[in-house]
Amino acid sequence: MIRKRLAKAEGQRKKFQAVFSRFGKKINYKGYSEETLLFVNITEIETKTVVADHLWFSLTKGFEKLELKEGTTVGFEARVKEYTKGYVNSKYRINNRKSDYKLSNPTKIQLVKEIG
Repeated sequence: MIRKRLAKAEGQRKKFQAVFSRFGKKINYKGYSEETLLFVNITEIETKTVVADHLWFSLTKGFEKLELKEGTTVGFEARVKEYTKGYVNSKYRINNRKSDYKLSNPTKIQLVKEIG
Protein backbone atom coordinates (compact mmCIF):
# COMPACT_ATOMS: atom_id res chain seq x y z
CA MET A 1 0.00 0.00 0.00
CA ILE A 2 1.42 3.35 -0.99
CA ARG A 3 1.05 5.84 1.80
CA LYS A 4 -0.26 8.79 -0.21
CA ARG A 5 -0.91 11.01 2.79
CA LEU A 6 2.73 10.63 3.83
CA ALA A 7 3.89 11.48 0.30
CA LYS A 8 2.48 15.00 0.67
CA ALA A 9 4.76 15.61 3.68
CA GLU A 10 7.99 14.13 2.26
CA GLY A 11 11.08 15.59 3.92
CA GLN A 12 9.12 17.20 6.75
CA ARG A 13 9.47 16.41 10.45
CA LYS A 14 6.08 16.02 12.13
CA LYS A 15 4.44 14.73 15.31
CA PHE A 16 2.70 11.37 15.17
CA GLN A 17 0.80 8.99 17.39
CA ALA A 18 0.57 5.21 16.89
CA VAL A 19 -0.66 2.07 18.62
CA PHE A 20 1.93 -0.63 19.38
CA SER A 21 0.91 -4.02 17.96
CA ARG A 22 3.80 -6.48 18.38
CA PHE A 23 7.52 -7.19 18.24
CA GLY A 24 9.19 -8.76 15.21
CA LYS A 25 12.64 -9.50 13.78
CA LYS A 26 14.52 -8.72 10.58
CA ILE A 27 17.96 -9.45 9.20
CA ASN A 28 19.91 -6.19 8.95
CA TYR A 29 22.31 -5.27 6.15
CA LYS A 30 25.24 -6.87 8.05
CA GLY A 31 23.37 -10.18 8.30
CA TYR A 32 22.51 -9.95 12.00
CA SER A 33 19.05 -10.40 13.50
CA GLU A 34 17.52 -7.13 14.68
CA GLU A 35 14.39 -6.63 16.79
CA THR A 36 11.60 -4.53 15.26
CA LEU A 37 8.31 -2.98 16.37
CA LEU A 38 5.00 -2.96 14.50
CA PHE A 39 2.78 0.08 14.99
CA VAL A 40 -0.76 0.45 13.61
CA ASN A 41 -3.10 3.41 13.09
CA ILE A 42 -0.36 5.98 12.60
CA THR A 43 -1.97 9.40 13.01
CA GLU A 44 -0.51 12.84 12.32
CA ILE A 45 -1.27 14.80 15.49
CA GLU A 46 -1.65 18.24 13.86
CA THR A 47 -4.34 17.21 11.36
CA LYS A 48 -5.68 14.20 13.31
CA THR A 49 -5.63 12.11 10.11
CA VAL A 50 -4.48 8.50 9.81
CA VAL A 51 -1.46 8.55 7.47
CA ALA A 52 -0.67 4.81 7.48
CA ASP A 53 -2.39 1.63 8.61
CA HIS A 54 0.94 0.13 9.80
CA LEU A 55 4.66 0.88 9.99
CA TRP A 56 7.69 -1.05 11.22
CA PHE A 57 10.45 0.56 13.29
CA SER A 58 13.76 -0.78 14.58
CA LEU A 59 13.94 -1.18 18.34
CA THR A 60 15.96 1.94 19.17
CA LYS A 61 17.03 3.22 22.59
CA GLY A 62 14.06 5.60 22.61
CA PHE A 63 11.60 2.71 22.25
CA GLU A 64 13.57 0.46 24.64
CA LYS A 65 12.91 2.91 27.50
CA LEU A 66 9.16 2.28 27.24
CA GLU A 67 7.37 -0.78 28.55
CA LEU A 68 5.48 -1.57 25.37
CA LYS A 69 2.44 -3.84 25.51
CA GLU A 70 -0.10 -4.53 22.80
CA GLY A 71 -2.49 -1.58 22.59
CA THR A 72 -0.11 1.00 24.10
CA THR A 73 -0.33 4.37 22.35
CA VAL A 74 2.97 6.12 21.70
CA GLY A 75 3.68 9.70 20.59
CA PHE A 76 6.84 10.68 18.68
CA GLU A 77 8.33 13.01 16.10
CA ALA A 78 9.70 11.60 12.84
CA ARG A 79 10.78 12.64 9.35
CA VAL A 80 8.80 11.46 6.31
CA LYS A 81 11.09 9.74 3.78
CA GLU A 82 10.64 7.98 0.46
CA TYR A 83 12.16 4.52 0.03
CA THR A 84 12.19 1.74 -2.56
CA LYS A 85 10.69 -1.62 -1.74
CA GLY A 86 10.30 -4.82 -3.72
CA TYR A 87 12.20 -7.71 -5.26
CA VAL A 88 14.67 -7.69 -8.18
CA ASN A 89 16.10 -10.72 -9.97
CA SER A 90 17.92 -9.69 -13.15
CA LYS A 91 18.49 -13.30 -14.28
CA TYR A 92 14.74 -13.86 -14.63
CA ARG A 93 13.96 -10.23 -15.48
CA ILE A 94 11.85 -9.75 -12.38
CA ASN A 95 11.62 -6.21 -11.07
CA ASN A 96 8.85 -5.55 -8.56
CA ARG A 97 10.37 -2.37 -7.12
CA LYS A 98 8.03 0.42 -6.03
CA SER A 99 8.39 3.68 -4.15
CA ASP A 100 6.71 4.03 -0.77
CA TYR A 101 6.98 6.29 2.26
CA LYS A 102 8.12 5.68 5.83
CA LEU A 103 8.79 7.55 9.04
CA SER A 104 12.45 7.69 10.01
CA ASN A 105 14.56 8.96 12.90
CA PRO A 106 11.85 8.84 15.59
CA THR A 107 12.63 11.14 18.55
CA LYS A 108 10.82 12.53 21.60
CA ILE A 109 9.20 9.10 22.07
CA GLN A 110 6.71 8.93 24.94
CA LEU A 111 3.73 6.95 26.18
CA VAL A 112 0.39 8.60 25.44
CA LYS A 113 -1.88 6.17 27.28
CA GLU A 114 -1.55 2.70 28.69
CA ILE A 115 -4.10 -0.04 28.08
CA GLY A 116 -4.80 -2.67 30.76
